[in-house]
Order: sequence, then structure tokens, then C-alpha cells
Amino acid sequence: MASADFRYEQNCSICLNTYTDPITLRCGHIFCRGCIDPELDTQQESGVYTCPECRKRFQQRPTLQRNINLCHTAECSSMFHEDHGALGIFCTYCINSIVPAVKSCLLCEASLCESHMKVHSKSSEHILSEPTTSFGKRKCSTHKKILEYYCSKDAVCICVSCIAFGEHKGHFVEPINVAFEKKKDTLIHFLERLTIKKKKTEKRVKTLQKQKTDVQEKAADVTKQVNVLFMDIREQLDLLEKKVLSEIYNWEEQVSHTVSNLIQQLEIKKDELSRKMFDIEELCHISDPVTVLQGRGSITDEFYDCQEGDEEDREREDKKVHEAGDLDEGLILAALHAGLADIMTGVKRGIYASESLDILLDLNTAGNYVAISGDLKTVSWTELNQCRPETPERFQYCQVLSTRRFASGRHYWEVETSESGDWMIGVCYPSIDRKGVQSYIGNNNKSWGLCKFNNEYSVIHSSDVSQISHYVSSQSFRIYLDYEAGQLSFYELQGSTRHLHTFSAIFTEPLHAVFYVWGDWVRIKS
Repeated sequence: MASADFRYEQNCSICLNTYTDPITLRCGHIFCRGCIDPELDTQQESGVYTCPECRKRFQQRPTLQRNINLCHTAECSSMFHEDHGALGIFCTYCINSIVPAVKSCLLCEASLCESHMKVHSKSSEHILSEPTTSFGKRKCSTHKKILEYYCSKDAVCICVSCIAFGEHKGHFVEPINVAFEKKKDTLIHFLERLTIKKKKTEKRVKTLQKQKTDVQEKAADVTKQVNVLFMDIREQLDLLEKKVLSEIYNWEEQVSHTVSNLIQQLEIKKDELSRKMFDIEELCHISDPVTVLQGRGSITDEFYDCQEGDEEDREREDKKVHEAGDLDEGLILAALHAGLADIMTGVKRGIYASESLDILLDLNTAGNYVAISGDLKTVSWTELNQCRPETPERFQYCQVLSTRRFASGRHYWEVETSESGDWMIGVCYPSIDRKGVQSYIGNNNKSWGLCKFNNEYSVIHSSDVSQISHYVSSQSFRIYLDYEAGQLSFYELQGSTRHLHTFSAIFTEPLHAVFYVWGDWVRIKS
């Protein structure tokens, strides 16, 4: 009991652990320096300091005095614990001093120091273990005997009586130390597997984090490009709008100027007619026949002359208005169409860096059961052997390459397919086999394709086929290639553009567009 009390006195009342750098207050109570300093810091705000143990008040922050004796005792005890691994468990029989235990006897339920272990019974029932205070856990709850065996069937530790008389009779049992070593080996093996799995998981997390960063960076880069693109489109649209509106305004100004001149001339003519009408009215009011008759000749002559010139004036005026011209809406629409077409051409070049009209079929690679149109845009299946000369470049089956190859940059082309028949479209390396089933698009690691067979759509590469999950209703498709990024994408063009599939690869050779047909045709759209 005395040793237990002494051990308690070695514990700090704040952290309840053995003192670390013990400090004594003026009231005599002892604390760890690391425990009392924060406590006094907290009390500093109120201006009143108290001992956490006895609540004695200090007007000023108490001076901390190191307890030399207790420090020495704690250091010695700590060193002794480290040397013997007792972890704070002390010898039961050393009642006048604190001596760490090195073993515990499960039968006696006592802990032993080096000296008492030497005189302790060596009989087999006195089982020694690492120092412990939990003796109850090491004994059978039914027979109160030491747990010496392990039942594999029920996965429990048992005593000798459990084997002979208990419910574990007839079960496979083994000494607890043997089972312990086996369990340790199993745990170590499992730990190794978990460690490997953890490393793989960490590697996967890093990969996904990099992928996330790459996606964010690419999204930011593409967003910037799109913003610049739309800014450029808006500028070009503004210029086109100003150009078309300027043409309309110029036409309006020209016609308005001509009509204004005619109006001005007619106003002058109108004034002259008003004057003549006034003169005639004056004559009509004169009663003297001589006066009226003598003035008749000049007035009537002017009237007849004016009447004869009216028709000529009207013809001249109509001719001037006609020459000014009507607004040619067709010309305006044509200007708008041409301007918008130029803008879209620039947009496509900026995005794809190539246009579909650049794609032509290479007759030198066409199989003998496909026909190639004169414009080198359409490949059709034919039952008639074309009897083309056999060359290393020519395909054995119904396939053909494009003349153009792509070794860098971003490109796209669009194709139109027949409703019936089977076909494949995609890209391949020029080193693709030209003979045998391995020469088909996707049946090798040198080609990538979108296929239609028996009205089912799929993508294929290295003979790995993946079905297109949703319904494909279009006969128009776009193939988009980003060589540096290693991406080949297929899109369905039906109303709005819909993505079908994207291949990711590291391209190691230039690429050609490649086409296969059976039963009908495929056309490159210009």
C-alpha cells in the first residue's frame, strides 16, 4: 500500500501522469511545468492566480521553483522503467520502495521484480508473463484457471479443464503461445498485404489528384480559348454589321439625294404653275374683250408648251429614280451569308486547324471490291472486281486510306453513311497490315474505329470491342483528332452534336483516315 501511495504522489494532479520537470508553488503543491504554465496563463486575464490543488490565491504570478529531489526521483524512475520495460507496474512484494516489475505470475496474481522473480516458484503452474495488472483476463471465467490453450474451432482461449470437462472437449486446441505465434505471423502477413494495398491506394489517389489538376488546367485553358474565340467572333460580327448597315445607308443616301433634287425641281415647277394660274385667273375677271384677246396668245402658248413638256419631264424623273436603284435585298443577304461563312471558316480553322474538304481517298490503297468516286470523296462496295494492280500498299479487303496524313495538330472531318450496309470509319498508322483479318480497322493496335454491323454500333481497338450504349439514329458523323493530346473522338450529327466515344492513346506514327464498307457506301462531306 505504501508503494501505491508513493506512486500516486508522483503523479501530477492536472495531467494525472508521472511528473515531467516538477515545479513547486509557494503553497507546496507540485505540478508539471508544462501543465501549470498554461493554467497560470489562463488566469492572467482575471489578474488573480490560484493553486489548482488547494485554491490558494496569489496577488502576483507565483514564481515557479524546480523540485530538484522529485526531478531526480522521476528521472531515475523513468530510466529504470525504460531499462526494464515495466511501464509503471511495480513489484507487489517491495512494500518499502518502488521497484518496477519485470514479470507477473498469473497463478499468484502478483508482479515481481528481478530479486523476487529469482526466489519465485519455478513450477509449471506458476506461469510468468509480461508485467500486467489485468490478471482476471488471463484466467478462465468458468474454472478460474489460467488460460493456457487456444481452441481454433471456437476462436477462444481456454484452460486445461475446458479441454477435459468443458464444452471444448474434442476440439482442436494448441498451446496459447503456439497459437499466439501463428496469429502474429498471420497478422504480419495481413499487415504486409494491407501496407501494399495502402501504397497502391496512395498511388491511385496521387494519380487521380493529378488527373483532377490536369482536368482543371485543361478546362481553364479551353475556357480561355473559348472566351478569346467568342470575343473575336463578336468583333467580326460587329465589323460585318457595320459593313452591311453602311451599304444600306449609302443606298438610302443616294436615292434620297436623287429624289430630293427631283422634289426641289418640282417645287420650282409648281411655283411657276401657280404664277400662270394666277395670271389666267386675272384674265378671267377682266370684262374687256380686247384686253383678254390680246393677252390670250402668250398664255395659251405657254399652256400648250407646258402640257407637251409634262410627259417628257415625268419620263426624265422616273429615269433618274430608276437609275438610283431599289435596295437589292438579295445582295445584302448574299453579303451577310458570305461574311458569316468567312467567320465560321475562321472559327473552324482556329478550333480544328483543318477542314473536311482536305480529306481525299487514296486510290492506291483501295481494295479491289470497293469503287472510288471521281472526286475521291465516296467509297462504295461493289461485287465487281476492280482488277487493280497488286501492290504492298493495297488492302486485301474493302478498305481504303486517305491521301492526307496527320502527324501533329488538331483536325476534324465529317462523313455521311448509307442507311443500309455495314461500315467502319476511323484512323490508322501507315504501317497497318494490308492483308489478313488483322488488317481490318480495330483488329490490331495500329487502328481505331467506329463500326456499324447488323445495325449495332460499337468502337474497336486492339480487337477490344465496346458497344455504343445509346441509340444512334444519324447517318452523319464527325471524327475529331487531337494528335498531341492523344485523343480521337467520334460525334453523331443529328440536330445537335452528340458525343459517342473518345479514344486516348500516345500516337507514335502519322495517322491516316481509313474507311471500310460492305453492302453500300461512305462519303466524305465537303
